[in-house]
Amino acid sequence: MRTIEHWISGTRTAGAATRTAPVWNPATGEQQAEVPLATAGDVDDAVRAAATAFEHWSQVSLSRRSKILFNFRELINRRAAELAEVISDEHGKVVSDAAGEVQRGLEVVEFACGIPQLLKGEYSDQVSTNVDAWSYRQPLGVCAGITPFNFPIMVPMWMYPVAIACGNTFVLKPSERDPSVSLMVAELWVEAGLPDGVFNVVHGDKEAVDALLDHPDVAAVSFVGSTPIAKYIHQRASEHGKRVQALGGAKNHAIVLPDADLDFASDHLVAAAFGSAGERCMAISATVAVGSAGDALNEVLYDKGTAVRVGPGRDPASEMGPVVTRQAQERILGYIDSGEQQGAKITVDGRGLVVDGYENGFFVGPTVIDQVTPEMDVYRDEIFGPVLSVVRSDTVEEAIDLINANPYGNGTAIFTNSGEAARRFHRNVTVGMIGINVPVPVPMAFYSFGGWKDSLFGDRHIHGPDGVSFYTRGKVVTSRWPHIEHTTGASYDMPTAE
Repeated sequence: MRTIEHWISGTRTAGAATRTAPVWNPATGEQQAEVPLATAGDVDDAVRAAATAFEHWSQVSLSRRSKILFNFRELINRRAAELAEVISDEHGKVVSDAAGEVQRGLEVVEFACGIPQLLKGEYSDQVSTNVDAWSYRQPLGVCAGITPFNFPIMVPMWMYPVAIACGNTFVLKPSERDPSVSLMVAELWVEAGLPDGVFNVVHGDKEAVDALLDHPDVAAVSFVGSTPIAKYIHQRASEHGKRVQALGGAKNHAIVLPDADLDFASDHLVAAAFGSAGERCMAISATVAVGSAGDALNEVLYDKGTAVRVGPGRDPASEMGPVVTRQAQERILGYIDSGEQQGAKITVDGRGLVVDGYENGFFVGPTVIDQVTPEMDVYRDEIFGPVLSVVRSDTVEEAIDLINANPYGNGTAIFTNSGEAARRFHRNVTVGMIGINVPVPVPMAFYSFGGWKDSLFGDRHIHGPDGVSFYTRGKVVTSRWPHIEHTTGASYDMPTAE
């Protein structure tokens, strides 16, 4: 059985772990590898390596850091197809979707390549007589990233390129479900010229996570995952004096108004709900049909939902692959059963789907559930699977109130031809990322990604300008170089401008 090892100070190592976790091929249902679950000692080794490397890396010039990032960017771009295939084999998503994930991560690397510009400070001449003031930002130290299975390369790339560009070192704890791509990335960093110890990878479960949260040499923690774990990460890391950004779960809504082009809207709703088998924190899982849009929308959702081609991720004909594990499959099927039992109408039923030649795969077919109400489990909970709930409302105001009452606030969208309705929507909805006729409004790398309410714990969003701010801290210097003959005595009063 192949073992996917840790990466510490430029070397693969199995560490001291005595426990392992299986890595499955979701399309076949077969185990393809195992990954060691790091001990606290393994985590300590990685953090110590990063702390040692920080002493040198934090002093490396901006031009040298930028050059290494440009090298890394070229290597990722060159190996993009291979990286996408590795992701598909362990996650299950189709290769074209995995390639899109690589591209969106690459955009953050490209953003970080501009670090000399991004770290420019401010200078004020003659703020007082013969006194100047300026500000600049410095790296924090060892930073940790704890990342989910659903985007095994993109979400980590929202973290470590910016952290490393800013002069920090990094310890990544990727999901143990699809860890191989993180080892490939570590090797590409070496090829790009990054010194040993600046980027490290440790695999593990709660033991490894807690060791990172508690370690005195970890200065900052970035997390993406479910809301309960995000709350836990934020609280425990904060109690240990660390800077924390913890992005939680989502229940993303898309409002469809009667004036919307239903053919256009339904195409995008189906893609947003069923792409990556719904295992996206920005997937649309609830659509709110306003007024007369409801019945007509359901008809086109049926046609397009039943037409989605489901199969193994490596098959170019597949539009949607399996979910990541057998447990995820069983949980999603349980939610569909629950929706039916609680009175909703299953209009597209993904239960019982069998893919020829892949009968043991972790497949769930696209599912559309109509007549869903806010009291139902399929509406209240984050299902994280290919399930689209249809909720009805009479007015756009009622639809906005429905979204605002939801505890999550990650992403939302509106489909309409009315500029007035769209403006009212984006101004009044309490959600961090908003699409207007765009169902998955993930911002470009030069903006920051983050939700509101129970979708974010901490005061900084991820990547973009907020990422630079998160991974650095500011200094302000006030300086005077007096002429010796004009020196005067010090004053005990509060200094003021003269």
